[in-house]
Amino acid sequence: MRTNVGGFDRVFRGVLGVWLVVVALAALRVGRRTTAAVAGIAGVGLLQNAAMGFCGGNWVFGIDTTGERDEG
Repeated sequence: MRTNVGGFDRVFRGVLGVWLVVVALAALRVGRRTTAAVAGIAGVGLLQNAAMGFCGGNWVFGIDTTGERDEG
């Protein structure tokens, strides 16, 4: 897999992912299981994007935020 997430986009996904995981834990604590599940899945997905540097949605739409140009 070629990385397609970089720079500010990668940092933003990481921060938002951590925030969503915290929201999921707080929602789970007060018994809002659906909210916790949705926020948790979204948060873990964003953290995976930030850690791996790859986003399937970016790949499908041809978006590359790494700042590298494709020379081919």
